[in-house]
Amino acid sequence: MKSIFNKKQVIDSKYEVQFFVGGGDLFERYRVKTSDGTIYLLKLCNSSKLSRCEFSNQNLLEVEILDSLNIDGIANIFDDGEYAKDGKKYHYIVLNYVSGETLHDKMARDGGFSQYSAVSIMIRLLETLQKVHGNSKIIVHNNVNLGSIILDYSKKPPSPILTDFGFSRYISSKTSSVDLSRLSPFFIAPELYNGIFTPQSDIFSVGALLYNLIMGIPPWYLEIPKYQHTQEKFINAICEQRKNNLTFGIKGFGEFDDQHIISVIKKALAVNVGDRFENVDQFISALKMEEHISTSEGASVNKSAPIKKEKKSVNGFAAIAGMQNLKDILYNDVIRALNETELYDSYGITIPNGMLLYGPPGCGKTFIAERFAEEVGFNFVKLGPSDIKSKYINQTEEKIGEIFKDAAENAPTIIFIDEIDAVVPSREGDLHQMHAGAVNEFLSQMSNCSEKGIFVIAASNRPEKIDPAILRAGRIDRKIYLPPPDYKARASMFKLYLKKRPIDLNLNYEKLAEMTENYVSSDIKFLVDEASRCALMQRVRITHDIFDQVIAETKPSVTHSELEKYERLKEKMENRS
Repeated sequence: MKSIFNKKQVIDSKYEVQFFVGGGDLFERYRVKTSDGTIYLLKLCNSSKLSRCEFSNQNLLEVEILDSLNIDGIANIFDDGEYAKDGKKYHYIVLNYVSGETLHDKMARDGGFSQYSAVSIMIRLLETLQKVHGNSKIIVHNNVNLGSIILDYSKKPPSPILTDFGFSRYISSKTSSVDLSRLSPFFIAPELYNGIFTPQSDIFSVGALLYNLIMGIPPWYLEIPKYQHTQEKFINAICEQRKNNLTFGIKGFGEFDDQHIISVIKKALAVNVGDRFENVDQFISALKMEEHISTSEGASVNKSAPIKKEKKSVNGFAAIAGMQNLKDILYNDVIRALNETELYDSYGITIPNGMLLYGPPGCGKTFIAERFAEEVGFNFVKLGPSDIKSKYINQTEEKIGEIFKDAAENAPTIIFIDEIDAVVPSREGDLHQMHAGAVNEFLSQMSNCSEKGIFVIAASNRPEKIDPAILRAGRIDRKIYLPPPDYKARASMFKLYLKKRPIDLNLNYEKLAEMTENYVSSDIKFLVDEASRCALMQRVRITHDIFDQVIAETKPSVTHSELEKYERLKEKMENRS
């Protein structure tokens, strides 16, 4: 489409257009910069096409609402104004630029989120909505969906930023003042179809978003022609669909069985407003009940959520294609050592302290750790840098101490730490004392932790950044390189991922493996899911022709030069060992 502004064009002598970001008939977005080099996002609205409900005192209602908020967690307003061009009038809003991508874009590239990541993102989003709803004049966002949440990659971990306040209204605003035709139908709360919106409408939308992140599709999904979902027949179809029980398993795509999260999502998505969470606080509390470590800064281990001891009825190692050597190590060195303690004690052998899984992104490090936890059946704690690190002095050390203390009390325990290079960075060079203290505490806790029944699995894409002392014997005893899957492993992965899916009888796994050299595990899972979606849309079986098209459009996520870098790193790690 042709944009209104051109590159390098200057708006109101203040904002130079860098490039067109996107938009449609009603508004467009541009990345702009000021004379001092500061980057902003400029949203340009076609004033003549906006409804009366979108104005307040001759200015955009969105501007008034953003001016009243000015809180963390949203794209705050910097400036606004009017602009005339070619006989047309426009309003513009200048917002702080968020360096990241929408949840929609991330899912299109990487597929669905893990339960842990999805819950963490939703808690932080709800904390932002808590402030929006708590405004002196209660504000309802009305447009929470995959496209209105941007992951801000300038923050660690990436933080969800709520955007698109163009449909926001005060709770006292006129009924039916929201144009539903411009909203995503699967995130619209039922009461909005009657023109009613309350904070609980946003709760419904967040519940739909959480479902979508975990399951990969919106709740109660059905095919509706684009831009036609407000026609009476499609509104009726959506309402009828929502009378059905909400399902948490898609045939061929696996079953989701965390009963607590299922009950939380069902409550948030209750069609009857009275059956939903009364407010955002209740929603947040319900989500945090399953968190072993709170996602909020400065919080401690959640004692109300003890580590589970029962073994789930899941696939374990059977879900891992190939990697037999790694499975043998885990089985003989850990599982048997925990289950046959007398035999191993007679030889003076205990479980190793820990294991480092390293290699390119997407090779299955996290997946393997989760399947290992299913196989062994003991307590499993999954942590990332955001669960351990804190901006407060000495708080990180206290968290690390609490984690190992709790693990020892509930032993035997497996602790999985993702991106460990961010938790225990090398102390060589100019490392802040605050981070060095965390490394020292981790070293202390790791020393001979196997004697307490604790086994640590660490994962990293950048093992060279880890403090060398962590990798010495007595701490992380084993270092295992996970390369992209070889030919046999790729064929096994295709066979495993396509099991129970409607495939063409002539589908050849070996041929698919030949076509996907240097594709990592997550790439292959993505290819299978994309091929399945294409087949679903056409209502046909998954064929070679569909795979040919999907593979042609999807390049490996790890480049050849990056793989060479990891091979050199592997040689260095093995020599160090």
